[in-house]
Amino acid sequence: MAIQIEKRKPVSLIGEEPGLKHIIAGLGWDTAIINGHPVDLDLSVFMLGENGKLLADEYFVFYNNSTSPDGSTHYPGDSRGGEGDGDDEVIHIDLSRINPKVEFLYFAVTIDQSEERGHHFGHVQNSYINIRNRADQSVLCQYLLKDKFTNEDSIMIASLSRNGGAWNVEGLGQAFSGGLNTLIALYQ
Repeated sequence: MAIQIEKRKPVSLIGEEPGLKHIIAGLGWDTAIINGHPVDLDLSVFMLGENGKLLADEYFVFYNNSTSPDGSTHYPGDSRGGEGDGDDEVIHIDLSRINPKVEFLYFAVTIDQSEERGHHFGHVQNSYINIRNRADQSVLCQYLLKDKFTNEDSIMIASLSRNGGAWNVEGLGQAFSGGLNTLIALYQ
């Protein structure tokens, strides 16, 4: 049974699954057509040092940079509309290969072409992020995005942070307007 993560209440991944090395962060949402276009969410991850900034631009893993320089984190591709059951977007992470200077992984969800299409998170229903054990695909923990939004088009949905030799996961649900560029400006 997966643990339901709450905002600002960290949970130890290693405590839940001793020996855990490979995880999958999975994003899901219900399909929606707004202004004639499907609402398309994109999952990305910022790999940050202890100062809360990217180690280098290449440590921002997303659709235009699919693999981190240390080879630990990989984004295999884009799902355009949230069709089907299960995770619509995923990022694969090998915890044992993460650069030792990386202290935090911040998972962001943005809406593709939000401004041009008039999309925002008020149009998104049943959005979640799962952290799964890649070995058996079991869901270790899940954060359900329950907040109500009006004009926001990007969300920091969850984070992983080093805790000695372990990793803690925490729900964030912090929303922004201005798309991916707003988030990039926070962490460069």
